[in-house]
Amino acid sequence: MSDDEQEQARVVAVAADEEHRFAKPRRDEIRLIAGLGVEGDAHRGVTVQHLSRKAKDPSVPNLRQVHLIHGELFDELAARGFAVAPGELGENVTTRGIGLLDLPEDTLLKLGEEAIVRVTGLRNPCVQIDRFQKGLLAATLDRTPDGSLVRKAGVMAVVVAGGVVRAGDTVRVELPAGPARSLGVV
Repeated sequence: MSDDEQEQARVVAVAADEEHRFAKPRRDEIRLIAGLGVEGDAHRGVTVQHLSRKAKDPSVPNLRQVHLIHGELFDELAARGFAVAPGELGENVTTRGIGLLDLPEDTLLKLGEEAIVRVTGLRNPCVQIDRFQKGLLAATLDRTPDGSLVRKAGVMAVVVAGGVVRAGDTVRVELPAGPARSLGVV
């Protein structure tokens, strides 16, 4: 990512919800806690908090502490007739100016002055998206020319360093050393 792109990458909204609801209400700020996630969010924890995954094995490490979505997805969805606002797809952080889906695994994102998250993988959109708006699930999926599935509903991360995150904060990218590993579903 060039220096100009780094300067343009921003947080446009933050959201959190203490309940396991699909959409999360927007907040003025959220506080990230190292090793846990978003303070006051239902997905906060060292071990998996996603209800269906927790039912299978509650001891699995939580690789989904923070959910980030690129705001450009909302533009794409609007062009297809969907009205979706930040937080409504369950994300904690909405960004603009950064290709989240193109980042390799273990990329560090510095959000604002202090908070740092490590990208762990892609969010796998589920049927709840269609319950929110019919047809939205298909709109958050795509296919490459070779037929591979492309998941566009954002990325998941764990908190490396805590701090407050607000709309307007910068997003800085630090790519991992060594060979890049493409994001898988977490």
